[in-house]
Amino acid sequence: MRTHYPRTPHLPWSPGAASDDVRIADLSALLGREVVVTEKLDGENTTLYADGLHARSLDSAHHPSRAWVKALQGRIGHGIPDGWRVCGENMYARHSIAYRDLDSWFYGFSVWDGDGRCLDWDRTARFLRDLGVPVPAVLWRGVFDRRAERALRALKFDTERQEGYVVRTVDGFGPQEFGRRVAKWVRPWHVATDTHWMHATVVANGLGPAAALWAVRSGAAPDAEALLAAVGVPEGDRTAACDVSARLDALGRTGDARLAGVLAALLHERPRSWLAGRLAAPLGMPTARRVADLVGLHTGLHRPYPDEQRRTGLVRMSYAVDLGVLHAVAGALAPDADAREQVDWSQLHAEGVDGPTGLREAFADLDTDAADRCWAEAREAYAQGRITTAEEAVAVSWRWRSGEFPKLIHMVGPSGSGKSTFARGLDADVHVSLDDLREARGSRADQRANKDVLRTGLERLDTALAEGGTVVWDATALNPHQRSLVHAVAHRRDALTTHAVVLVDAAELARRNTDRANPVPPQVLGAQLHRFVPPYPGQAHRTWYIGARGTVEEEV
Repeated sequence: MRTHYPRTPHLPWSPGAASDDVRIADLSALLGREVVVTEKLDGENTTLYADGLHARSLDSAHHPSRAWVKALQGRIGHGIPDGWRVCGENMYARHSIAYRDLDSWFYGFSVWDGDGRCLDWDRTARFLRDLGVPVPAVLWRGVFDRRAERALRALKFDTERQEGYVVRTVDGFGPQEFGRRVAKWVRPWHVATDTHWMHATVVANGLGPAAALWAVRSGAAPDAEALLAAVGVPEGDRTAACDVSARLDALGRTGDARLAGVLAALLHERPRSWLAGRLAAPLGMPTARRVADLVGLHTGLHRPYPDEQRRTGLVRMSYAVDLGVLHAVAGALAPDADAREQVDWSQLHAEGVDGPTGLREAFADLDTDAADRCWAEAREAYAQGRITTAEEAVAVSWRWRSGEFPKLIHMVGPSGSGKSTFARGLDADVHVSLDDLREARGSRADQRANKDVLRTGLERLDTALAEGGTVVWDATALNPHQRSLVHAVAHRRDALTTHAVVLVDAAELARRNTDRANPVPPQVLGAQLHRFVPPYPGQAHRTWYIGARGTVEEEV
């Protein structure tokens, strides 16, 4: 069934309302609710379904500006459930604003389920991202009250480049509530062309670098040159990117999973630690980390592995990456027939290794630390084949439900990445810093007594964990061997272990190093980056990935 998109009422202070437009007279349905304010785009209202699309009019005819969005619907329609609809703006043709840096020629702004309800905003954004469709820029989010109303009334816009904004409740709503839960502000004289755009020659709006990323998310064939430009990397394996793209299509992967696989194949010759820091800015930390982990893990599938240990190994790999994507990347990059055979054999073992459903829900009544500990212990028990259900997960993790265990936050990252700054901001009982221990001996740069400094640090760590509370270990901890010494102490004291991994682009690290109060020699920093092996998810009870801004950007 096709559904006409309702007319969005204007806010009382919207200057662009025409005489026949609807204004929202009563803002009471917004007051006290969390709302999201997004940019209003100057496009053609368009609705996509599993089996087709239409513009605002249900019987909209063909127009050249609709050819691209029809192709998009052909790629993503299989991901829209029957009876659902995706509403958004077809941005292909220039109307009265000339856009030059769009992420896509289609932006989604609402998703309606089979019962006719508009999904809440967070679920909308996730659903659309999985399809490969961006949402308009979020200008503000918060509780709508009189203060927020005054701030919105005072917003200043460049009306040559922006059409306006839309306010909607973060919560979902039914069709009968639309006119009270959604409202818009539109610039004055917003139809500023002499000839209606549909009767003029179609001029395409401009796309920005990120459009190549969104195209891959939506199932388009990868444009290797555009992808490399978007992520700021000069060279890549174009053939492998096309190969893995076809494999991922066969698996039905879209969204960030497809993008991660294509980029991992394109950039597989780059070091994993370098990739994570470089890609965080254009992709966001979660996708950047997955690309890097696919690059790091895929070669393991090319080698023989004891069959009795395969399931455990694959379950642990699944903490970091999508196993289907991992096998697609490994298959595309297999160097010979023997490696391809190993990948195929591994793929057979990977079927059905998904963990028991409802694990997180089973620990929802616990505080954060206890829930994370129980979940991690249950996850490992599943990997070892000791449990298969959520009920068994509760039983096997019962001893940690009280949360009465010490906690270790283990910093990981090269010099100048921001480890110590982040560590100082943590609410910890004890802070063990190897640099501070060296400084107490006379010089924080003196590496000659490293063995003694490490021994002293581990003794202090052991004592602090034995007393309970939260302890921060602040050292570079660049490789698994260095981290294993700390892990041994934490395991002996039954501590909840958190890896706090700082991933920053190498060029940014070099710049920061010159501004540090205690810079390290450039050759030392270069050697650290060469040796850096970031931990994978699952190598501690939980892992925080921290970006260049010094905040946790992903928790696994």
